[in-house]
Amino acid sequence: MKRWFKHTIAAGRRHTVGLYVDGTVTAVGDNKYGQCDVSGWGDIVAVAAGNVHMATNTGNAHTIGLKAEGTVAAVGWNKHHQCDVYDWSDIVTVEAGWRHTIGIKSDGTVVAVGRDIEGQCNVRGWDDIVAVAAGDWNTIGLKLDGTVMAVGNNRYRQCNVSSWSGIVAVAAGYLHTIGLKSDGTVAAVGWNKYGQCNVSDWRDIVAIAAGCAHTVGLKSNGTLVTIGDNEYGQCDVSGWRGLQLPGINKKTPGTFQKMDGAWHPA
Repeated sequence: MKRWFKHTIAAGRRHTVGLYVDGTVTAVGDNKYGQCDVSGWGDIVAVAAGNVHMATNTGNAHTIGLKAEGTVAAVGWNKHHQCDVYDWSDIVTVEAGWRHTIGIKSDGTVVAVGRDIEGQCNVRGWDDIVAVAAGDWNTIGLKLDGTVMAVGNNRYRQCNVSSWSGIVAVAAGYLHTIGLKSDGTVAAVGWNKYGQCNVSDWRDIVAIAAGCAHTVGLKSNGTLVTIGDNEYGQCDVSGWRGLQLPGINKKTPGTFQKMDGAWHPA
């Protein structure tokens, strides 16, 4: 059975978005392009925020909200039409890159809008997709069989994921891609200037996240491991304990359960 990954929080370059239990949304931070103008939203079940671009002068961002009925709302920077999602329907999860937006439909196909110069929106032929991740200029898709698809800019080999298998979650940073394997180990490809891809020794990981140039892993004991750029202290999490684990509630879409010593989508 497919379970869809739905985010209740999202972080842009300079803004943060949160989903309340009543389906309303809040946002704080830079609102130059109206990316925080979500106070009128309702019946939202997931959120996403355009993120990851590294340059200090690019706080331009947009915010996406998935409604319970399968339609999508969008506000914010729309130079590349990344907010033109009002005709989408039957969507089950959403993701946002710096200049593009991705949606998975209930049949496992994928739709995309926004900048496509690098081919990051060329997802028309994808099927059986259960999760997506949006990098700066690329898009990653996780298939039900645990293999991974990628389109877009591949200058730093961030799209070299065709050999991956047994993957249960994916994440994309500025120019790197992360995959969580069912055995709790992690794969990584792409730009590695700050060591953000040096995850080969990670074990017992149950969830992953990719920042602009750092990588985060949640261990089954509720602690975090991080690697990569730490200029702003974004990797200083060694004291964190007791974090919520995925898979506590099997009825929650996008969670994991442990079977035969490995983590699988619940």
